[in-house]
Amino acid sequence: MANRHLSRSIVMQALFEWDFRSHPQSEIIGILERDALEFAPGMGDFSFMKDLGTGVVSKQEDIDRIIEKAAPEWPIEKISIVDRNILRIGLYELLFSDKTQVPAKVAINESIELAKSFGGDTSGRFVNGVLGAVYKELGEPGKDEMPTPRKNKFTIPYEEMPIKKLGGAVVYASYEGGYYLAFVHDVFGHWTLSKGGILEEDIKKGTIEKVKEEIGIDVVIEEELASNEYIATHPEEGKMRKQVTYFLARAEYKPLVLGSSGGLDKAEWFKIEDIADLNFYNDILPIVTKAVTILVSK
Repeated sequence: MANRHLSRSIVMQALFEWDFRSHPQSEIIGILERDALEFAPGMGDFSFMKDLGTGVVSKQEDIDRIIEKAAPEWPIEKISIVDRNILRIGLYELLFSDKTQVPAKVAINESIELAKSFGGDTSGRFVNGVLGAVYKELGEPGKDEMPTPRKNKFTIPYEEMPIKKLGGAVVYASYEGGYYLAFVHDVFGHWTLSKGGILEEDIKKGTIEKVKEEIGIDVVIEEELASNEYIATHPEEGKMRKQVTYFLARAEYKPLVLGSSGGLDKAEWFKIEDIADLNFYNDILPIVTKAVTILVSK
């Protein structure tokens, strides 16, 4: 809605002042009221502005840590005040808002538009890159939602959608008479599998390269664990078919070296009997369970 876009613009300007002048959290409402009166008198949507502005301020430290993980080459103080507060708005709506009111794609697109309107020449691409990285780490929420069918020239038939291949692996090692599994940890507090987009035609070879890039070890793929396909919508590239294949892969037990993939903060080995208490994503747990079943039956 146009009113919501204007409201976000006012929140961004209020956050700019709050950030620039290092005001305490308690002053954000007063700044919002003053800016709303000046830039949108009588609009009547102040509750939305208040909830968004105070929400961003209350979650600022958490949001800033996520920005630094998603854009490690950009310390938060090096990001322009405009860009970092647009990112704060976008991440707050992406992570903490009611998804029935603000779907993930809306949160991303609205922030990109704010960046284009108020930021510099590269702000739109920067904001899109950071929010896109976080959106991917979230598992692309809403990717399976089926919109109301519309017949228009922009509809892409399923068979004409571009295909993006992804590969991942449950990596294990035999050590001191038992099995250890290697997992990566993301900025949202979940342990997950090393995976990523594959450019190679050979999905196994591409997965081996991706694992090496992400956790710094060589692996030997032993068997396929699972595969699936789903339709995803990229904020700029549109609809695409994503084909994901997971493998069981063997490695030597040696220190893991986390690569530069955005959204991850550590990689560790775990004894197979200690993984029950780890926080996994729901779609990853069955794959790990299948791998464990295969290993304990050896």
